[in-house]
Amino acid sequence: MKTAEYWLARFVLATLSSTSLRTANALARVYVRLLDLALPRLRRTALKNLEMAGFAGRERITTGVFDSIARLVVSFARFPKISRENIHDWIRYEGLENFEQARSLGKGVLVATGHLGNWELSAFAHAYLTSPMHIVVRPIDNSRIDALVESRRELSGNRAIAKKDAARGILRALAAGEAVGVLIDQNTTVDQGVWIDFFGVPACAGSAFVKLAHHSGAPVIPGYAVWSDKEIRYVLHFEPAVEITGDTEQDTRRVHARLEAAIRKYPDQWLWIHRRWKTRPPGEKAIY
Repeated sequence: MKTAEYWLARFVLATLSSTSLRTANALARVYVRLLDLALPRLRRTALKNLEMAGFAGRERITTGVFDSIARLVVSFARFPKISRENIHDWIRYEGLENFEQARSLGKGVLVATGHLGNWELSAFAHAYLTSPMHIVVRPIDNSRIDALVESRRELSGNRAIAKKDAARGILRALAAGEAVGVLIDQNTTVDQGVWIDFFGVPACAGSAFVKLAHHSGAPVIPGYAVWSDKEIRYVLHFEPAVEITGDTEQDTRRVHARLEAAIRKYPDQWLWIHRRWKTRPPGEKAIY
């Protein structure tokens, strides 16, 4: 099964990288549509999440999520063809001064990001546009696919930090004055997180991120790359730093409030198909 998964992944990447960009975009939409049909639980999860979060137009937003995934896969497939010379065709900055100001402090930078827009391209492009960074990644269960994905992620000079060894890797990078990107928006277990209000629903959020920020003194900068229909490319936003006080619960809430605000601006570009609210407070029934 894992061998078949690997060759399917290779086939998808090959067809999206060897054809014209227009054809690749059309193919990617077909691929994600097949994914939508093959795994109906993904759409059900998205619709449930959107209902809890109080969004109208839930079917439209969910379809937009799959379209957003299609754009991401196309760019990822074409990473070997993206270079310092043509990166501006794919993405531009907005708010880079916020990142540069944080970096000038000399304590490294923690970039708080999520599965919003194109999280793969944002880090990949930043290495070309400014300088390489470290990215915290969870290894994919299929080791051959994981190796394939990781090799592409590092083509522009970035370095991956495995999630299981994240704390030491992050602190080492920050001590060297470097930037580290961390996806903070996934569900976690009670022993690894704190309870926050996320879209009006109690959610368990990882607390290690803000603890590392406080321990290291590194500034926290929210950053995410969202698609612009007007420009036909992505815009990589860097927001002003989030205040970190050492109060783990309040700091976690503060960082996630920024993320929620960004998602509300671009709801059809966030990964609503993830079971974000899987962990529930004691005595509360399962959502999914």
